[in-house]
Amino acid sequence: MEELDVIKGLTAIAHPLRLKVFRALVVVGRPGLTPGTIAEALDVPAATLSFHLKELVQAGLVTQERASRNLIYRAAYDRMNGLLAYLTENCCQGAGCLDESAASCHR
Repeated sequence: MEELDVIKGLTAIAHPLRLKVFRALVVVGRPGLTPGTIAEALDVPAATLSFHLKELVQAGLVTQERASRNLIYRAAYDRMNGLLAYLTENCCQGAGCLDESAASCHR
């Protein structure tokens, strides 16, 4: 994953509502959600949600698919995994990363 793509992804989820939307899509998995379902679950106006969904789609973290008369939004797991991999690829200089309690034993 390119650095610019990482920045776009992190910028997209750096907003509280977009993070909630993304997490809701991750939780529901492959079936995805319609905008109406998301708006109702998060108690957000449709126009506001539409703006934030567009930002997540442009960052590549969410996909949009038309199913009959509905739009279905899904988390883009490959992109999410790529973002996480980029952030952790050089973790601990290639050695296994330790949690904070284990790391304190090695100081």
